[in-house]
Amino acid sequence: MSGFVSRLKNHKKKLIALAIFLVGPCVFHGGVRAFTSIDPPTVVTPKGEVTERGDLRTFGQSYAKHRGKILEVGLTGSPEEMGYAHSRLLYREMVQNEGTLYGQFEKYVPIAPVRWLIVDISRLQFRGVDAGMPDERRREIAAQSLGFSPDPYADFMPTYQRLIFLQSLYDIALSFEHSPLLGCTSFALTDAASEGGHALLARNFDFEAGPIFDEGKAVFLVRQTDRIPYASVSWPGLVGAVSGMNADGLGVVVHGARAKEAQPKGEPVVHTVRDLLGRAHTTTEAIEILLSKAAMVPHMLMLVDASGDAAVVERVPGEPPFVRRGRGKVPLTNHLEGPLAPDPANQRVLASTSTTSRRKRLDEILANLRPGASVQDAVSVLRDKSGPGGETLPLGDRRTLDALIATHAVVMDATAKVLWVSEGPHLVGRFIKFDLAKLLSSQYAPDQDSTVDSIAADPIADDGRYDAWVKSGSPHQGVN
Repeated sequence: MSGFVSRLKNHKKKLIALAIFLVGPCVFHGGVRAFTSIDPPTVVTPKGEVTERGDLRTFGQSYAKHRGKILEVGLTGSPEEMGYAHSRLLYREMVQNEGTLYGQFEKYVPIAPVRWLIVDISRLQFRGVDAGMPDERRREIAAQSLGFSPDPYADFMPTYQRLIFLQSLYDIALSFEHSPLLGCTSFALTDAASEGGHALLARNFDFEAGPIFDEGKAVFLVRQTDRIPYASVSWPGLVGAVSGMNADGLGVVVHGARAKEAQPKGEPVVHTVRDLLGRAHTTTEAIEILLSKAAMVPHMLMLVDASGDAAVVERVPGEPPFVRRGRGKVPLTNHLEGPLAPDPANQRVLASTSTTSRRKRLDEILANLRPGASVQDAVSVLRDKSGPGGETLPLGDRRTLDALIATHAVVMDATAKVLWVSEGPHLVGRFIKFDLAKLLSSQYAPDQDSTVDSIAADPIADDGRYDAWVKSGSPHQGVN
């Protein structure tokens, strides 16, 4: 025994080093959890249970049903009422979506301690992320967290804190150099460029985070007390917006960009977009609101209102917004064109991503687009699968406008207050009509409306090309 003790003393420093190596990460992990906790505000949630009758689910004044393959969700009331109804109505979908995210995380980071380290660093970096959220959003998320019960992921992170982070996922994802959010394409058609002089805003939301965000997309119809009603195309669980239009015809979409450094504080862009939809009647009003808000990550917002006033607002942390307005035909991909265009990060986007190829192709198509283009014409532009100059490229090539990576595509008719939303997969299926004048009315009765108006599926859905592409492994070529 004395010999064993003697050997221990001889290796004392090594044993201490080993103990630090083994115990240190656990201590760090525990310290991070304690130091970065985010406490929810106290809220009062409504009583009751979800009622299901066929495809229709109802909770209070809120509901969920399908229009075609798309989940249509109506949320009405105070932030607390809407947040609680959101998670009660969409509990199954929220569990599935979040599980898909964690499955993707484990797939790409298979070593558990490395995943812990990444999560801990993110918790440290974004520990104050809720400070930039409006009080009404924190109350809505707090109610949402109470409605998300039982919570199968509570051991990963407390419910409210985890949902706060998920609301900031767009900004956190954009802070990574190889973000999957730098592939979006949008354009506006106004005045003589569109049929009847209507103001159209069309967009592909390219987001390679798993098929569930495409197959399980939702159109939210939000009627918050004391706010302009609006529609948002996103996914169950998100209380913000990335593509939306309000009842007055203001349409807003967000595009990822690169310049300077992301900041851990500020308002998450999905909440900024939601605030614009709930408060601004026109593009000019939306720009005025943006002047008072701080961006967390570089991005661009494209705005179009019912009068045809179109604008692109380039937002970079620490810099004043740069606004470029236009009428007629207005294109947008993922590079900055204002004062920060020379920024090295933006130059890397131009040199190493698909933004240049997509913009060249988009400019060509818009230049040759007939006057008085229809919504069907706009859908055809979004579905274009050729390279610049009409070059034939294989399906799934990221240099094309439609690289079969979009989780949703939308054509907004801001004048008629109508959305046309891709049913999936990607842009292959139909585009389903959502008439906001009807759907955002307080008189709308979801149980009495089963009509589905649509624009036909892409020809590749029926001629065998899409099926062949899927059977070959859904390959993607070209840069992001």
